[in-house]
Amino acid sequence: MLLIPAIDLKDGHCVRLKQGDMDDATVFSEDPAAIARHWIDQGARRLHLVDLNGAFAGKPKNEAAIKAVLKEVGDDIPVQLGGGIRDLDTIERCLDDGVSYVIIGTAAVKNPGFLHDACGAFPGHIIVGLDARDGKVAVDGWSKMTGHDVVDLAKKFEDYGVEAVIYTDIGRDGMLSGVNVDATVKLAQALRIPVIASGGIASLKDVKALCAVQGEGISGAITGRAIYEGTLDFKKAQAEADKLSKP
Repeated sequence: MLLIPAIDLKDGHCVRLKQGDMDDATVFSEDPAAIARHWIDQGARRLHLVDLNGAFAGKPKNEAAIKAVLKEVGDDIPVQLGGGIRDLDTIERCLDDGVSYVIIGTAAVKNPGFLHDACGAFPGHIIVGLDARDGKVAVDGWSKMTGHDVVDLAKKFEDYGVEAVIYTDIGRDGMLSGVNVDATVKLAQALRIPVIASGGIASLKDVKALCAVQGEGISGAITGRAIYEGTLDFKKAQAEADKLSKP
């Protein structure tokens, strides 16, 4: 089980939001590159970068901070990036800059043809991010609910050739209220590709709960507020996950 530290970027700073609210942001660092190095030193084997301004603007807005992180990380570990990625040129630029995986969220739901084209143009590099509440997908920074069933949509995108699905329970993200294991397992069981859990991880208890169901197809978990506020010790949690994940 891979634990993936989240570095959420707003106005060049590393922040965390509560339930996607841009007006409810806590700044944890003004040096995202230093934060990236910190998590690598703590044993991270992948980083999750989100351009929050980009997600709302529909185009990248924190490119300087992203490039600083990528320069710091170098070839040490892969970086996955989401937020405001809406066209093939942007994907190509991200990959050229050193991003390993590009995450497509709202654009995948609103414009499935774009996701299909992206998977064809950049095989092995496209992850889809699906945010849901009560099994229904949300878009536009969680501000709009759709009628799409998350499992049905994920199966469709799997057929397109996405590398993995990041599943976020938006009722729990940033709230330290515990991960929605049941919903994550239900999605993973319906797919052949890996599911990365996101939203609500609060403590080692959540990590252990996910490790217990890893065999259903859950390859990793993104963690944010918990590791910044100290309710989860990242280094210890990854060590525990490695121990529990051994066959």
